[in-house]
Amino acid sequence: MPAIEQGPAPGAGFLQRAVPGAGGAVLQTLQRAERTAPLRYRVIVIPGSGCAGMGPIADRYFAGLLHAQVLVLHKPGVDPGARTAPADCPHSFVSLDRHSTWLAHARAALRADALLRPGQPALPQLLVGISEGAELLPALAREVPHLAGLVLIGASGLDPQEAGALQARRVGAESDWTALGQLVAGAPHDSVVVQGRSLGYWRDLSNWPVAQPLIDGPWPVLQVWGGDDALVPAQAYERFAQRAAPRSPAGWCARRMEGADHGLQQPAASGEPRRDGLQQVWAWLEQWARAPQGGLCAPLQR
Repeated sequence: MPAIEQGPAPGAGFLQRAVPGAGGAVLQTLQRAERTAPLRYRVIVIPGSGCAGMGPIADRYFAGLLHAQVLVLHKPGVDPGARTAPADCPHSFVSLDRHSTWLAHARAALRADALLRPGQPALPQLLVGISEGAELLPALAREVPHLAGLVLIGASGLDPQEAGALQARRVGAESDWTALGQLVAGAPHDSVVVQGRSLGYWRDLSNWPVAQPLIDGPWPVLQVWGGDDALVPAQAYERFAQRAAPRSPAGWCARRMEGADHGLQQPAASGEPRRDGLQQVWAWLEQWARAPQGGLCAPLQR
């Protein structure tokens, strides 16, 4: 099934296209050509949680990816133009939102994407995971031809069960986390909604491997996180860094942005615009694309 062009997305330069998922389903994507010649690489983005699309912010969000084609692969059921708050996601989305379903559809979509590119230049590709989306990267890596590395943004690298327990401890919600674990281990049907997610979602997360596949994988990894992240505790990032330490320094690096939040945004100084740490990440990728022999972890050249 070929991709279906559906016209401009709510962001200059991006087009919204439908691509086939698993079992005849359809996923929505945003796609953009390079902003500046020459074309050097391609970025495939797996967004984070919730049911809002990236269309309204895509042009600004990915502005710094100058020499890259960009493909944003949304979750099943997400409209790229939607601005829906996480607490307002419809039941039709919540009932189907779980990692195993998302992974099956994303795999099918990436395979279809690869089939659409015969005869085109063999561009190096980077797989970028934003927050929850990073939890799919190890399982999707083999579906990406010419994969040059993984980029984790606002994702600890730990298994979600472990990272969630650390966050619950930080915010004083350990009893709620324990109660959720008891429900997950119990008999209620997967469709039962608890804390805004289905039990099927929580059951997937309770046994979802991320840390060891990342550590064992052959791909270079760049991880970037904010020092003032309110959703993932610094302890989770630091714990994973200790486990990943035996990896080759040339193939692994974690960069902490002081003062940045979960989305790598930093408060503005008086009279100055807010600092967007994402553009710093894209600057690192652009530098790598110009001189790939330096690796993803090379210091940024001014």
